[in-house]
Amino acid sequence: MSSRSLFAPLLLPLFLAACVSTGPKSSDPVSVAGCPACTCPACPGAEPVKPAEKPLQAAVWADLPAWEEDDPVPVFEAFLASCATLEKRPLWKSTCAAARQVEGRDPVVLRTWFEARFRPWAMTNPDGSREGLITGYYEPVLKGSRKKKAPYVTPVFGPPEDMIVVELADLYPELKHLRLRGRLEGRKLVPYLSRADWAQEESKRSQEALLWVDDAIDYFFMQIQGSGQIAFDDGSRVRLNYADQNGHPYRSIGKWLVDQGELKIEQASMAGIKAWAKANPRRLQEMLNANPSLVFFRELPAEGSGPQGALGVPLTPARSIAIDPRHLTLGAPVFLATTYPNDSRPLRRLMLAQDTGGAIRGVVRADFYWGSGAEAGAQAGKMRQQGRLWQLLPRDYQPESAPK
Repeated sequence: MSSRSLFAPLLLPLFLAACVSTGPKSSDPVSVAGCPACTCPACPGAEPVKPAEKPLQAAVWADLPAWEEDDPVPVFEAFLASCATLEKRPLWKSTCAAARQVEGRDPVVLRTWFEARFRPWAMTNPDGSREGLITGYYEPVLKGSRKKKAPYVTPVFGPPEDMIVVELADLYPELKHLRLRGRLEGRKLVPYLSRADWAQEESKRSQEALLWVDDAIDYFFMQIQGSGQIAFDDGSRVRLNYADQNGHPYRSIGKWLVDQGELKIEQASMAGIKAWAKANPRRLQEMLNANPSLVFFRELPAEGSGPQGALGVPLTPARSIAIDPRHLTLGAPVFLATTYPNDSRPLRRLMLAQDTGGAIRGVVRADFYWGSGAEAGAQAGKMRQQGRLWQLLPRDYQPESAPK
């Protein structure tokens, strides 16, 4: 149960009492005890609060633009891989079993299979609108070393041993997507170190570093992406994947630069931020500290098509998206209708919700995974489009229950 749920029954009588006028009766709306006219339940003529729209609204296949034109084969393959996790949930067991029986990879056959096994649901914001923000992310490739030596002087860390993670779902199942991170001061659990605090202690923790990279700002952007590859001088590579974070909220350094008057809003792209950092090396840490969130990594082999997403399977370039698991089902197929970055060309295709992200919040909200390397980074860095989403759920899904 959330704190809001706990205290709402206690606050409601006080709120109602505060809105009751003790003065002369009048047919006109009045403001009492700090309540604006016509906004309190006791005010005459008060407009009832409109309930939030349900996030899932029934749709039909014809609603999905260019559904007949998209090739579903890449997503079907990714869905099969995801079934290792999905089939553990009752809703998905029979669908995954049926997917394993499909022979061949003909696009028309697979499209018909999706239509037979799933129903589309239009993702809808609480205010009833159906458009939302679609951004992009990618897997950067950084140069690195196992030992600290010039130019490899920026350390990469795994989750620190002194960070305590509290799973709130252990006490409150409805908070399954929330957890607390902190550290002990005596017998008291306090918030864990912010990025600025960590920077002060970093030199004392150098022995704990997984490896070292050559560019602090590139490493910062790798933390935002949640994964990356490290290329060593001998030609070998490893993959770094998100392991945990310090529990502090994400703050945009681009917005900080705009607020400081250092960049105009149209300049606050990844390229613009990197250019500012190069021109202002003495203020680099100040800029980075504007985002108190700090990500910790784990090391994985570099083999495979992509980094592991939150579902635990490799992401598929240009077919995987990160979503808010409070509203969309992790692992579900999702049809996306948007446009290419800084372009009016339609980008409409079947995707798979295989990842999550700290900045991905809302019903109609997604982060498009472009792949690895500089070209993917260029696309991801300029993607900030409006788009629509349709979640595909098995036909035996009952709208009364939340999708699992």
